[in-house]
Amino acid sequence: MRLVAVSSIQENVFLAENVLNSKGQILLKAGAELTPPIVKRLYSLGISYVYIEDARTDDIYIRPVLTEGTRREAFCVMSEAFNQVKKDLSADSPKFGFHKMEKRFVSVVRDIIRQIRSRKEAIDLLTHLYAHDDYIFTHSLNVTIYTLALSMKLKNLTPKQTEEIGLGAMLHDVGKMLIPLAILKKPSKLTSDEFTIMKSHTELGFELLRKEHGLPLTAAHCALQHHERLNGSGYPRGLKGNEIHIFGKMIGIADVYDAVTSNRIYRKAMLPHEGMEILYAGSGTEFETEYIEKFRKAIVMYPTGLTVWLTDGRKGIVCEQNEHVSDRPVLLILEEDGHNLKVPYKVNLAVETTVFIKETDTTLSGT
Repeated sequence: MRLVAVSSIQENVFLAENVLNSKGQILLKAGAELTPPIVKRLYSLGISYVYIEDARTDDIYIRPVLTEGTRREAFCVMSEAFNQVKKDLSADSPKFGFHKMEKRFVSVVRDIIRQIRSRKEAIDLLTHLYAHDDYIFTHSLNVTIYTLALSMKLKNLTPKQTEEIGLGAMLHDVGKMLIPLAILKKPSKLTSDEFTIMKSHTELGFELLRKEHGLPLTAAHCALQHHERLNGSGYPRGLKGNEIHIFGKMIGIADVYDAVTSNRIYRKAMLPHEGMEILYAGSGTEFETEYIEKFRKAIVMYPTGLTVWLTDGRKGIVCEQNEHVSDRPVLLILEEDGHNLKVPYKVNLAVETTVFIKETDTTLSGT
């Protein structure tokens, strides 16, 4: 199977992987023909890329980062807790009620940590064809996965700190439950006044979380500081450098990366290597360079199934990932010297170091 942009899909193309909702229920089965109405539906579900059937690449296998059970429980516990905040909007002082679900939150975070630790491959969430039933929940889970993957690349974090940052990442956007929906889901650019209200989600989240018994105060600071930047250009307090907690710095990187690599109403999702370019543009000014370098090693740069061109002109499909070398995958070469190969062959870019990926493509041309 191959990874393609939904925007590039033409006729006689069939889905190779199920499209699921956040509860793991099948919305669109593998084998379905991607007709114009179905393509339109994929757009409405917030899906930018899909896997399609392709005889030459039918042995490519995708390993999910999380089990379906863990993903469902994560969405369930977030939904219950976050929606409780909404119900309390009429109260003078909305409460989060973390103590009622503390064991479930901790259990989910520990499951995610265990499953990430068990992987040899880097993290690749683009391979998960999940509809964005609720962007905040999807984003919060993705940020948790990315943050924990980054934390495991840092040698100075204890298991307790790793668990705490996992909780903080899962809850970092809880303050958005107190932002008016008209602003939260506005498809166009926010006005200055609306953006001021949107930015308040950091302080609102902090106030909710800091009062919760059983929740580490560092988790509350994750909500407060994930939009702070090294050079003081962030919000809400314009903190600089070491004034920002390391958890805030780490979640800030994961937050930006997931935001730009996720499909939104107003913007198409970027591919992973494009998202990393955004982070590198802020390296040393907005984000810690060390953390960006570690993050780069924790995630997949070129997703499995992606079509790429090499500097020597060969065309191939990413078929495997190399451990610890996220930007040097194994390719299945399909085209050489402008001609399709009758017998494709593999090239391991971690071994063949004289060639590089020059260009990526998710269209159906040339196949």
